Amino acid sequence: MNHSTDNRPSPDELLASLINDEEKSRRGKLRIFFGMCAGVGKTYSMLQTARSEKSKGTDIVAGYVETHNRRETSDLLAGFELISRKTYVYRSTPIMEMDLDAVLARKPHTVIVDELAHSNAPGSRHSKRFQDVIELLENGINVYTTLNVQHLESRSETVGQITGITVRETVPDEIFETADDVELVDITPDELLQRLSEGKVYTPERSRRAVENFFRVGNLTALREMALRIVADRVDRQLHDYMKDKRIRGPWKSGIFLLAAIGYSPLSANLLRWAKNISYSMGARIEALYVETAHTLSPLERENLDINIKLAKKLGIKVNIVTNNDRVLAIAEYAQKENVTHIVVGKPQVSNLFSLIRHGFFVNRLIRYSGNIDIYILGSDTREKEELRRKLSMPSFTSGFREYFIVSLLIILASALCYPLREMIGYQGVSFVLLFLVSVMAIFFGTGPILLAAIMSVIIWDLIFIPPQFTLYIENPIDILLLVMFFIIALLNGVLTSRIRRQEKRIRIREERTNALYQLTKDLSAISGLEEVTRVARLYIRKYFRLDCYIFLRNSSGTIDIQPDSSDYTIFTDNEKSIAGWVFRNTSKAGRYTDTLPSGEFTFFPLAGNNSTIGVIGIKLSEVFTHGEEQFWEACLAQITGKFEREMLRDAAKRTYFISESEKLYKTLFDSLSHELRTPVAAILGASDSLIAHDFPPGIQKQLFSEINTASIRLNRLIGNLLSMSRIESGLITPRPDWTDVHDLINSVTGQLQNELKPFQQEVNIPAAMPLVQIDFGLMEQAIYNLVLNATQHSPAGSRIRIKLFIDGGLLVIQVMDRGSGFQADELKSAFTKFYRGNKVTPGGAGLGLSIVKGFVEAHKGSVSAENRKNGGALFTIKIPVETSEMGTMANQPIVKGDAPDPACT
Repeated sequence: MNHSTDNRPSPDELLASLINDEEKSRRGKLRIFFGMCAGVGKTYSMLQTARSEKSKGTDIVAGYVETHNRRETSDLLAGFELISRKTYVYRSTPIMEMDLDAVLARKPHTVIVDELAHSNAPGSRHSKRFQDVIELLENGINVYTTLNVQHLESRSETVGQITGITVRETVPDEIFETADDVELVDITPDELLQRLSEGKVYTPERSRRAVENFFRVGNLTALREMALRIVADRVDRQLHDYMKDKRIRGPWKSGIFLLAAIGYSPLSANLLRWAKNISYSMGARIEALYVETAHTLSPLERENLDINIKLAKKLGIKVNIVTNNDRVLAIAEYAQKENVTHIVVGKPQVSNLFSLIRHGFFVNRLIRYSGNIDIYILGSDTREKEELRRKLSMPSFTSGFREYFIVSLLIILASALCYPLREMIGYQGVSFVLLFLVSVMAIFFGTGPILLAAIMSVIIWDLIFIPPQFTLYIENPIDILLLVMFFIIALLNGVLTSRIRRQEKRIRIREERTNALYQLTKDLSAISGLEEVTRVARLYIRKYFRLDCYIFLRNSSGTIDIQPDSSDYTIFTDNEKSIAGWVFRNTSKAGRYTDTLPSGEFTFFPLAGNNSTIGVIGIKLSEVFTHGEEQFWEACLAQITGKFEREMLRDAAKRTYFISESEKLYKTLFDSLSHELRTPVAAILGASDSLIAHDFPPGIQKQLFSEINTASIRLNRLIGNLLSMSRIESGLITPRPDWTDVHDLINSVTGQLQNELKPFQQEVNIPAAMPLVQIDFGLMEQAIYNLVLNATQHSPAGSRIRIKLFIDGGLLVIQVMDRGSGFQADELKSAFTKFYRGNKVTPGGAGLGLSIVKGFVEAHKGSVSAENRKNGGALFTIKIPVETSEMGTMANQPIVKGDAPDPACT
């Protein structure tokens, strides 16, 4: 077997590689100077490298560099062009930040941006400096920057455990992983401590405190090892990618797929970071899974879940959500369906008495159902005191005080109603009434109120109804058993019913959203036009999100305009308009509840199509979307964006078609006119040259003058047709009807064409009592002129050309008939098309005559048609609605031959 053939890339792989290379070529290059902590010389090394590149002629500017008053660093910075910083005032304190717009306007080859993990001042476009760097890269500007290991999102928790210091400024791992170059700046802990003692990092007083806290030898050693390991893993991954791109055979660590099972616990954040570290070291793919059960999340639990999901996205981990009451089965089924190789879970935390039962066998069941999938179990460092406190706590409930009050009242009322009937139904019958009531209440209330109802029912039944009454003492052992069973059945029935109700509510919400997406897709597919798409989009967003939206779409100049159906544009301030423009240019959401330009009142989302961003949609949120709402919103946006893109592509296809047809028309016009103009001009030039060069006898001179006159008439006719066609297409033709005698109209036409009509038998048929009609004499004269001239050009000499006019039902009917070759079957539909000259082309026309007839007749609100006569030839019929004079009552009487169609028309 030929191994070189086996290693050849498939067409799909080759195409994906080309697209990836093209995207990389448009994007700027990111170079990170990476170190274990402050003081190792990252900024110094960065400036040294930048100075070296500048000496080679590279355009490098300093966007933001923090020298920390170090003389050596300041000396290296000298000679660089410094971009002026922008001042923001926060709590009456001016804060200097990098001027992102100034750097973009300057557009250097490379910009130096120190401290990648820095948090920008409030009021900045982005809340984090790494977001500024991303925008610079997307605009094709290379960036040099610095980063410490503790600022990596996946390592921040570990660093906090090592040093005891919480790291609040972090950078997503994805930025580090996708950097084009990472240069490790490394020194030993002893060298760093020496630099601290010499005052090269901090002031003496600050250096002393730093050595006592963060900069301890043990901490520095651990951080150094972490930094070295991260860079080593990166080098290993680069080698792996290189061998894969070059189709080099070798052992691969491919096929490893990690699945992190997360929840609403704060411990899920640690699990995500640990799983990310493992996946990076193993070169594995990683996703996260959240199982939505019947448990109703409290506000705190929902907030924790949103934090965990955002952290996963920040780490570059895709989050999937499934619904199932059994978390173990859901995780195992998903893992097996997606070919997961390793599942990462946290050690179940016993938070209360109920969770002890719920989670006691979680790990054992997961191991049993997971089959051949490996399981990683991550512990926690929770203190024993906190564990004991949580074990003794009760579960959290989400019901309000009002629900507890209502169930208490219902139990009391039911007991009061049963009390007078206790002798009739017996105390056992009362238990059934209370049990039924608890079961019914479970349909309407949560777990907490149902638990209270069950407890109250047991106490009241024992205290009031079970003998001896008004005491908790029970004489009969069977009654004790009944009481216990009553409580268990009431509690289980109520809790299970409540769980089913919550599950049904979730399923109903999902079904409603699925149905909404279906209806949205259906309605969008049934409409056309950008205005209609805007209307439907606003209708559905208002219906399902209770929000007014404002849609901006790309215009022909490459900017965005608000759509007419999107309410008043004046509600947007200049700042919000600029935010919308930024979202359009950068294809990233911004505004309120985002990390980019959060100062505005609106949140803007890009309408990102397959090929480009087609617009922006703005909404005014009162609170941030939940994860489920955000997924639904993104799904709706995807449908709306797809429809907008299809409409724009359709309009572009129409424009392309029109341009193509215009080019064909131009070519036809050019070919026709070049011939039609050249022929009479050549005749005029030839005859005039002969007259100038020779002294011909009078007879020959007259003949030459006649040729010049004929050619001039032909040339004038062509120019007249072009001017008439131009008037028709411009829409400037407005008929000016006046009372007209059709005899004068026909006489004028035949008079102008007397030379052309000499070879033919001419017949004009007009009723003797033909009334005056209101028409534009000039336009109709030109129309009939073109029809008669067309008949002379396509009829054999000696044949008959008939012109017939009559009134029929308020219409002026004009017919022109000849005995020429007529039309072929495929020519009739194109007879009145511009520049169409038929299959049998004869010299002397540009194909405009009949299209001019059509334009002039339609200007009169009339119609014109062409057909073949049965015995040979063509018949043209014009029908125009007209007003007639009073003698028009005689028009329909058969006084004169020709008042109605006669056999000669065939």
